[in-house]
Amino acid sequence: MSRLSISPKPQKKPENPCFSSGPCAKRPGWNINVLQNALVGRSHRSKEGRARLHDVIHRSAEILDVPEGWKLGIVPASDTGAVEMVLWALLGSRPVDVLSYDSFSAEWVTDVVEQLKLPNTNIIHAEYGELPNLDEIQWDNDVVMVWNGTTSGVKIPNGDFIPDHHDGLVICDATSAVFSMDLPWSKLDVVTWSWQKVLGGEAAHGMLALSPRAVKRLEETEQLRPLPKIFRVLKQGKLNEKIFEGDTINTPSMLCVEDALDGLRWAQSVGGLAGLKRLSENNLRIVSQWVAKTAWIEFLAKDEKYRSHTSICLKIVDPWFVALDNKSQKTVLSKLTGLLAEEQVAYDIASYRDAPLGLRLWGGATVTAASMEALLPWLDWAFAMVKADG
Repeated sequence: MSRLSISPKPQKKPENPCFSSGPCAKRPGWNINVLQNALVGRSHRSKEGRARLHDVIHRSAEILDVPEGWKLGIVPASDTGAVEMVLWALLGSRPVDVLSYDSFSAEWVTDVVEQLKLPNTNIIHAEYGELPNLDEIQWDNDVVMVWNGTTSGVKIPNGDFIPDHHDGLVICDATSAVFSMDLPWSKLDVVTWSWQKVLGGEAAHGMLALSPRAVKRLEETEQLRPLPKIFRVLKQGKLNEKIFEGDTINTPSMLCVEDALDGLRWAQSVGGLAGLKRLSENNLRIVSQWVAKTAWIEFLAKDEKYRSHTSICLKIVDPWFVALDNKSQKTVLSKLTGLLAEEQVAYDIASYRDAPLGLRLWGGATVTAASMEALLPWLDWAFAMVKADG
């Protein structure tokens, strides 16, 4: 195929070319002026600073319908910090089951097996695009899972597989699921996320939600290892309640706090969790219709029931591309994504560095349907261009 035979460039471009899976697109209509009242130059421990941090906690809990009695706080180092804080503080008194089916869940395996070196650890693994066998989970054990595979495009569809009563704790990394998917809060014990995903916030701040069972474990179990300051949620053997009222362990960015509040207000304006889910699910519907009629691309997630509507992962199945060696495939993908970035159509849509080669489109609620619809003809155009170059 020569470039002369390729259709001309699509005329319409996405309203926002940001399709990264983290940090993600800002909400529609966002501009820098939303930060004009940020408490820059002020202490986060001032009355006003604490009030804004508390507002982030309160609005988050309200939108997500976090159960009464749970503790929700802002912690350092994004979702990674929130997860590792819990792994280091909670694990070790029971055997541990870890679900592994994407890059980040594999990191929690590394933490548990290679860093904490916990005995009696059961790894329940699945390849990219598949969900682990949930029937293998032993609910007497502590369980570590991600709800949505950010780098695999596979989600846990519901909480039916979790028994209502289980002796172990269920620790759930939900960073690309919260504000977009229903979580079975009554069956979970720890839930973590960051601001940079579904609401398009900025990086470096994590959120940690603890059930009463998790708090009880923290307070009643002897500390098994030394903890750095940013991992300590106990004070004199009791939960440090102030952390969960807005008195953070270390210094947060008040610019990021202001931006998080803007995202939460926007979430409330579109109907809260139900509205956010509809927007995200519609993005997956748009992509699904395109994939169904497009021969060169398929979803990485094989089963439609498990297909994520936030991190939409795709693989190129065109015979010409499949026949290339790995190095040549990487070159093609680099050219394809480079063309789209050069045209200011799509940024940061290559698959995650540890995932199978392909494309990854963020479909969270801050990406408008109009932008997603406008992007897809450009993907066809860019693929045709790189294929014509051979």
